[in-house]
Amino acid sequence: MLLLGIDLGTSSIKVSVVDALSNRKIVSTQYPEEEAAILSEQAGWAEQDPSVWWEHTKAAIKKANAMQLYNPKDIGTIGIAYQMHGLVVVDKEKRPLRNAIIWCDSRAVEIGHTAFSALKEQDFLASHLNSPGNFTASKLAWVKQNEPALYEKIHKFMLPGDYLGLCLTGEINTNISSISEAVLWNFKDNSLSDTLLDFYGIDKSLVPEIQPVFSNYGNIQRKVAEELGLSQQVVVSYKAGDQPNNALSLNVLEAGEVAATAGTSGVIYAVTDQLVYDPQSRINTFAHVNHSPAHTNLGILLCINGTGIQNSWVKRLTAAGYDYTTMNQKASSIPIGAEGVTVLPFGNGAERMLNNKTVHAHIENLDFVRHGHAHLWRAAQEGIAFSFRYGLDIMRQNGIQPQIIKAGHANLFLSPVFRQSFAGVTHTPVELFDLDGSVGAALGAGLGIGIFSDRKEAFSGLQRQAIIEADHTDLYDELYACWKSSLESRLSLQ
Repeated sequence: MLLLGIDLGTSSIKVSVVDALSNRKIVSTQYPEEEAAILSEQAGWAEQDPSVWWEHTKAAIKKANAMQLYNPKDIGTIGIAYQMHGLVVVDKEKRPLRNAIIWCDSRAVEIGHTAFSALKEQDFLASHLNSPGNFTASKLAWVKQNEPALYEKIHKFMLPGDYLGLCLTGEINTNISSISEAVLWNFKDNSLSDTLLDFYGIDKSLVPEIQPVFSNYGNIQRKVAEELGLSQQVVVSYKAGDQPNNALSLNVLEAGEVAATAGTSGVIYAVTDQLVYDPQSRINTFAHVNHSPAHTNLGILLCINGTGIQNSWVKRLTAAGYDYTTMNQKASSIPIGAEGVTVLPFGNGAERMLNNKTVHAHIENLDFVRHGHAHLWRAAQEGIAFSFRYGLDIMRQNGIQPQIIKAGHANLFLSPVFRQSFAGVTHTPVELFDLDGSVGAALGAGLGIGIFSDRKEAFSGLQRQAIIEADHTDLYDELYACWKSSLESRLSLQ
């Protein structure tokens, strides 16, 4: 049997086909080749058209099929990974009523603040492990307040991966992990949160059916099977947010294990078996893919909005004609510390770890005679690594003490400058693996239909490519202290 994994990212859709017998990836592809647009009608807004996600998904699958490296009819199951915390709303005909409000959209920050202030006395953090913040429920509350006529037409709301599942199967459903991203799961009661729904005045009927993460979400529709050349017997059997899925891909499933990513956004994701929450909700706790009422397994998530998106912004404006490999080589020729250039990478909306403040990105200490492009390229990557250290220190204050961090050999972790800065400034070695989210989603689908006897069998093909040791830690500590001082000066002005 073949397994199909779909990764709904911000910039593109990636798909992989994996042979379940050998755990071997047969093909991976993506669509579109250029980064998909983020629509921003106002400062702090970020939207994408969910119907475009579906068109891109179909195009990516057709592109993989066209390579003729497998028989599409041999695909037996599909897994979906997706950009977290987004909001899709559909009418009774299951059509999107508006653009999706995606993860980095900041419009609902104040709505979440107001809710949290009102619900603190009900011990909201202890039961939900997060403030309502800028998450999916608060985004839905924004629609209710600001687009009441549209809100009245809503049949169901869902997360981005749930919408792709709907397009494939015609069924609307979700799971505990996904609904916890919306801050709509009460972990003390192990139930949907009446508290936040009631506060926002959201009818429970708008919530999709909640299923286990690994379960039958429905067979694909006949018209979809015919268009994509698949069997009608294909079942969607796994859905998870991109960060829980990345952890699954790295076999990070038990307490004490830690994963990281550095794509458009940056994340450290630590697994715990305790109901952990940050008193300021600067880091967030969600149900991990293997969480259940009988087995507490949660993912503590540090998210930084301005990581890869900053690197791509710098490339677009200052590196015409260069690819990332060349940029990384030239940045590597500059000494650690970029000869004084400092970058704060917070230009992609409100940052949760900064108490939902919008600090913006800043480039400091430029010398027009001494500094060139490569100094900026190195400083940008070091600034991103330093932001990870800032967030990891918050995690450490909450009892997370990683001994090693696992990451895919992809995105910013392809850069020697970034991965060495990350390991050095965090004082934590990094293990790199050859994988991507769509492969993890495919393996998750295999677990969902029970084709693997256990997770050891599912991840038997996971091979470590390299380990990055934590070197030059004293130097990185000095540089980080200066960087942190600059950040805290900006925060004091908020």
